[in-house]
Parts: sequence; C-alpha cells; structure tokens
Amino acid sequence: MFHIFQYQPLRLITQNSLSGVCLKLMLSRPVAFTQIWKSWFSSHSFLGKKNIILMGPPGAGKTTTGRIVGQKLDCPVIDIDDDVLETTWNMSVSEKLQDVGYEEFLEEEGKALLTVSASGSVISLSGSNPMHAAGMQHIKKNGIVVYLDVPTRVIMNRLKSKGTDRIVGLSPGISLKDILQFRKQFYKRWFDIRVLCGGSVAAEVVAEKVLDAVKRYQDSELETFISTRSSRSGGSTEEDSHKLYFSDIVTQGLALDGGLFVPERGLPKFTAEEWQGLIEATYIERAQVILERCIHPADIPASKLAEIIETAYGENFSCSKVAPVRHLAGNQFLLELFHGPTASFKDFALQLVPHLFAYCIPRSCNYLILVATSGDTGSAVLDGFSRLHDTDKQRIALVNFFPEDGVSPIQKSQMIACQKENAWSVGVKSDFDFCQTAIKQIFTNSDFTGFLTVEYGTALAAANSINWARLLPQIVYHASAYLDLVHQGIISFGSPVDICIPTGNFGNMLAAFYAKIMGIPIRKCICASNENNVLTDFIRTGVYDLRGRKLISSFSPAVDILKSSNLERYLHLIANEDGQLVTQLLNQLENQGHFQLQKDLLGKLQQDLVAGWCSDEDCLAAIHSVYSTAGYILDTHTAVAKVVADRLQDRTCPIIISSTAHYSKFAPAILRALRIAEINQNPLSQLHLLSSYSALPPIHWGLLETLKKTGNGDHQVCAADMSVLMSHIETLIQNHFM
Repeated sequence: MFHIFQYQPLRLITQNSLSGVCLKLMLSRPVAFTQIWKSWFSSHSFLGKKNIILMGPPGAGKTTTGRIVGQKLDCPVIDIDDDVLETTWNMSVSEKLQDVGYEEFLEEEGKALLTVSASGSVISLSGSNPMHAAGMQHIKKNGIVVYLDVPTRVIMNRLKSKGTDRIVGLSPGISLKDILQFRKQFYKRWFDIRVLCGGSVAAEVVAEKVLDAVKRYQDSELETFISTRSSRSGGSTEEDSHKLYFSDIVTQGLALDGGLFVPERGLPKFTAEEWQGLIEATYIERAQVILERCIHPADIPASKLAEIIETAYGENFSCSKVAPVRHLAGNQFLLELFHGPTASFKDFALQLVPHLFAYCIPRSCNYLILVATSGDTGSAVLDGFSRLHDTDKQRIALVNFFPEDGVSPIQKSQMIACQKENAWSVGVKSDFDFCQTAIKQIFTNSDFTGFLTVEYGTALAAANSINWARLLPQIVYHASAYLDLVHQGIISFGSPVDICIPTGNFGNMLAAFYAKIMGIPIRKCICASNENNVLTDFIRTGVYDLRGRKLISSFSPAVDILKSSNLERYLHLIANEDGQLVTQLLNQLENQGHFQLQKDLLGKLQQDLVAGWCSDEDCLAAIHSVYSTAGYILDTHTAVAKVVADRLQDRTCPIIISSTAHYSKFAPAILRALRIAEINQNPLSQLHLLSSYSALPPIHWGLLETLKKTGNGDHQVCAADMSVLMSHIETLIQNHFM
C-alpha cells in the first residue's frame, strides 16, 4: 500500500487591514518553478504522493483524458471501470448492473472505490462514483478532483452515437437527460476544479486544460491584486510590496494609496467554445462557472462558492431566469435587472457580496461596512447584509449614507424600511458626490481607522462599487444576456451586440467592458447620461472637467453623479496599468477640478465607448411613447438609456439596454410621464395607482410589502461635515459592538 497524505494548498498572509492590527492567516499553495509540465509536476513537486482525480458524466472523456495526462506526467493511470470495478467483480460493468440492479450497483461500486489506495496517479472515476458519499470522501482525501464539465446536449449525442446502454439509473420512464441533470448535483458537491469541455474539443486539448487548471489550483501567487495607483518600479505603496489576494481586497475595499483594486494579471479569458457550452445553462450555473474563474479556490472553494451563489439567486429573485432578456422593439432588447428583492440591478451584487465578505473576513475582528448611495445601493446593501446568519450579524454591521434630498421618495422609504439590527441609514444634507468623497477620505484617514481598530477592535470596509467584489456579479449578467440572445436564436455566437447602460458611477459600464475582455462579442458600450453629463463630455472630448459644474437633480437620481469612481479602473486599463499616470490624472481632478487624456488614450477610449445624454423632458416622453406603443413601462434610468440608444445605435446589430431598476421606485415621475394630473404624495398610494394600469412588468413583488412593513420608520440625518460623519460612525460602533 502506498503512503497517502492529505493535500492542502498553503498560504500565510499578513493582512494590514487599514490599521495594521487585524492579522489574517490563510492557506496558500506551493510556487511553480518552471513551465515545463514534467518538470513542474515531477515526483519532487506536485504529484509525489498525490492523485489527479477526473470526474464527470459518462461520455465526458475521462478515460482518454486520463491516459493523456498520465503520459504527459509519466505517472500511473487508473481507470475505475476497467482497473478496479471489472477486476474486482470479474465481470463487465454492464453485466454487474444487469445482475444486481441500480441501487445495489451503486453500493457495490462505492465499496470497490473504498479499496483504492494510490498515490502519484491519475484516476478516472466512473460516471456514477460521485453518487456514493463514503467512496468519494475516501478517494478525495488523496488528491484534487477535476470535473470535466461537458454540456448535457453534447453528452447525449456522444452516448447516442456510441449506442451506450449501461448508464446507471436508465430505465423505462426515466430519460437520459433527466439522469444527467440529476447527477450534476453530485459532481458539484465533490469537485475542486472545473474544466469546461465543449463538443469538438480534442482530448489532447482537454488534457492540457486539466494541467492548466491543476497548476492554477496549486499556485495562486499569480492571482494577486494591485492598486490602480501603484508604482510597478518604485514600490511606493504597501500594496506594491505585499501580495494581496481576493480575500484581502474584499475586506479592505479601497487601497491604502486611495486607488482601487484590480487583478494584477487581468481577467480570465473564455474561449468561444467555453462560452457556447454555457448557452443552455441556467443563470446560476453561468454565474458559478464565471465566478470560479475570477475567484481562486484558496480564497473561496468551489463548493462554498456554489452554496453562496445558490443562496443569493435561488429564492431571492422573483423571476426564475433571474436576469431575463425581453424584446422591446426592432433590434432593441431589455435586460431586466430589477427582479431582486429591492427592485434594482444592485441586488445582483449585494445579495452575493455579503456572503463573500462574511466568508473572507478574519474571525478576530469586527467590521463596519461604509456605503455611499445615490439611491438604489442603499436598500440593496441593507437587504443583503440583513440576510446574513445571526452569528455573522454580530460581527458585521453597516451604515448607509445617502443624500437626504437627492433620492426618490420611494427609494428613501425603502432605505428606511430596510434598516435592521446591524444596518442603518443616515441621510446627509448634501449630494452623492460628497457622500462618496467623504467615505474615501475616511478610509484613507489612518489616524481614525487606527483608533477604531485599537479602541473598538473594529475595522472599516466598503461595499460600494469601488469594492472589486461588487463588479464580478455584474459581469455575469452582461455575459448571460448575450448567451440568452444566442439561446433564443436572435443571433449566432460570435455575432456582435451593442450595450447601452444608464451610467453614473461607471461600475455597470465597466462590468460590461470586462465581459467583452473575457470573450463576449460586445461591439460598442454606449454610456447614457442625464443632464449631469460630465461622462458624455469626457468620452467625446477626453476632458474630464468639473469646474463650474453643479449637480442637477433629475428624474433619474441614480446617475446624478459628477465623479465616476469606477472610471479610474478603466483609465488604469487603457493606460497599460500605468499607476503613476492614473495618480497624476486623479490628483489633478481632485486639486484642479479637471484633467485631459493624452491623444493616444482618447483614441483607445473612443474605440470602446460611445456616449450621449438625455434631458428630463425627453426621458418622460420616452416612457410615455413606449407605454403607448408596447404597454411596457420603463423606469426613468432605462428611459434615459432608451433615448440615447435611439440616437446613437446604427441598427446593424442588436442592442441590449440595461433596465437597471423597476419603474415602481420612481412612481411620481412615471405618473407624470403617463400624464396623470394629480399625484398623491403617499408612496403606497402611488404604487396602487400604477398597479391599476396592468402594464408590463407588473408592480414589483416585494416593494409594496417593504413599504408596508414599517410605515417608513425613522432614520438619522446629519450635516455635510466630515467630523459629524466620523462621530456617527464611532457612535454606531459603540452601540453595536460594545
């Protein structure tokens, strides 16, 4: 018998969480010393006494792939069907299945798996091995389980062409498709790494993908994060000299130098075949595949990530498709992003991020999340963090700052109604830009953050779109929208689409651009602004100019923003990750109120982005026009995007308009657009009036209930003064954690 040991990736990280007091120990993995497979996977490095365990449905190519991987590594190969089951039983697998029946076969197969003792080998499991828990627990102890994820349609075609008749569970009344779908739950339970395998991918290519995936699993040293303002050569910031991982930057939020975190080596790329393998997948399945590539398993294991995604999107969204795409007119399609509990696109990130945050933070420290919102983020983040487990609520609290007079009445009612025992809303007598700038200044005030940690054992963190984790779920729905158009037969994969998004803080637009980088064929990203059109001017001229500009209150308050925080990440990208240049531009904006892009950078920007803006008058007119012709009510932000899309699209390809919020949230403006003469000021009365129109989509399922719960309750209001905000923060910490 071979000596067997349990492999765990190892990492030791010292995390300076703003103040340097909270330390974090994590598991990490060994470093690869060469790119040559046989050297890297030598008996003295990776394999040694470990196994690579290939898992997947029948017909996934486990046996062939296993042999190729074994040849490349010059190591033993074990096929469970041929080398274990048939040897143990002295009969073929199909004969055994016919002899003992389905249930007894699974038990006998599991017992046989329990006898396997191997090390330094490649093991190809049977398609039904994962259904036996004890057998899988035994085999998994000795290695890394690699899931060969092949689309069900491809598997069915392969099995049909081979005339395979030995599938465990196949019987009259149960279809092959049903069996394959049923088994997925077991594959998802056991795998460490997923490898996407399309229908026409050669076994040699699959084997290389397996080796690439195993290498990634072992070595996360390449999956680190840097600040958009870091100097590659100077090592001038702490982030330059200490490696930061996903679990670090989720909790830290903002870099110590004031910049935003981005992956040092960029985003993962998907091949066209890998994307096509997700065309028939559900939204939750697409989310898991995409996020697995963006979050290293040492930070969040695949099984835990799957649990978090299921919790976020499984029951909290009113539409089974989560983010459905609806045809509007002509070549225009709406991506409906308002089916979450608080009726805006912010739910996609903020039903997920609280659970990521709770998993990643050290248990030795309390955390207070600071949020600035122009409207929709407030209720979404309050709702998301209120759904944490009670034990997590005791160590994680949240305060939401919003412009007291700068959000819609229903948005304010939502934020007040969504307050919980660990989450509060504070109205600020100023605009969103002040709230956002104040939070950034608080994070970079080391004296204050250090005081909070030393005095109260509490660190600060961010949940705004400046937090990298907020962007990842948004990438998913942009990719999913494209795949839905392919699935509906509107386009074939590879055909381009344009995307038009109402844009204020640039996070949603940036996520669409990231989806493009990852392989989704997006042609143009169209930024739609309201009368606060600083982004439109910037994209057209390369000059970002705030001098003499004052924020204008509009019917689309979520994009009433002059300083677009996530633009910094885009600038870092097109500037070839030149942190010094980004720092220079942002410092100039902060100190002088403007900056101008170099000609070459403006050229890059204008290859990616197009921009336009829409007046309040045109916004309301668009709402009325669409309702009159299609019986569909747009919210005010979607109407802004519709107007800009009408003006800028060239109609040579489909255009996906992001419908970022439900119209119920902006009832007064909608009623005005529908030309209702007298509007009751009570939010509930406004929603009841809108419901009488029987329009599409219907009144939001959760909004009425939320507003009924507390009768709008109470909330704190404070002056636009940094010292006042910091005092509020300290008081909240004292009340909750002490």
